[in-house]
Amino acid sequence: MKLDILAIGSHPDDVELGCSGTLINEIKRGKKVGIIDLTQGELGTRGTIETRYQEAADSAKIMGVAVRENLKMRDGFFRNDEAHQMQLIKVIRQYQPEIVIGNILEDRHPDHGRAGWLIYDACFFSGLRQIKTVGDNGEEQEKWRPKMLLHYIQDRFYEPDIIIDVSDVWEQRMETVKAFRTQFLPDGSNDPQTYISSPEFMEALTARARSLGKRIGVKYGEGFVSKKNIGLRDLDSLILQET
Repeated sequence: MKLDILAIGSHPDDVELGCSGTLINEIKRGKKVGIIDLTQGELGTRGTIETRYQEAADSAKIMGVAVRENLKMRDGFFRNDEAHQMQLIKVIRQYQPEIVIGNILEDRHPDHGRAGWLIYDACFFSGLRQIKTVGDNGEEQEKWRPKMLLHYIQDRFYEPDIIIDVSDVWEQRMETVKAFRTQFLPDGSNDPQTYISSPEFMEALTARARSLGKRIGVKYGEGFVSKKNIGLRDLDSLILQET
């Protein structure tokens, strides 16, 4: 299965928090989108591995993604090394995405930045012919390098290189976040409250999206950072607002 867009997160729910509105937009435009979760989120204070899988599946259904996989890297202890790069290279070559969207390169949670650089390096190395990988069918995979790699903004704020209008899908976007009930919503369990389970955290998500949206003259926006310059084929691709 070839994908137009592959979104990658270090934990289940990273993609939802960072770029699910953009993914929903693209799916509505007919693009084929997939999600890769690097870890099972097993170090999370609330919920279990089993609930994370169910929540991830529920969220994927809300978005309408074509595929969602978990690479089962060790939460908190995976590394940006050859073994993990090769694991991710195989996935990139399997799905041959035109665009990859991944974790930010530095953030409050150490896994986020480490995943960001792992994704960055794997996307580059995936395009090298001399790096050999074998697919699930036992055949050697072709080299593949995505045309674009974007990093979604997470806890710490970074000045975005591009902002995507997600106003029309905002409610659906937030439903994908709320699908992770054990992480973000009162669930009647005895699990302790955490940084991300507080009402203030959810309010902050909305506030940031409103702030980013205001910059481009829309209600809600999602911001992305790119290490490469982003080119446009024509000026009609721009969202124009009155000056």
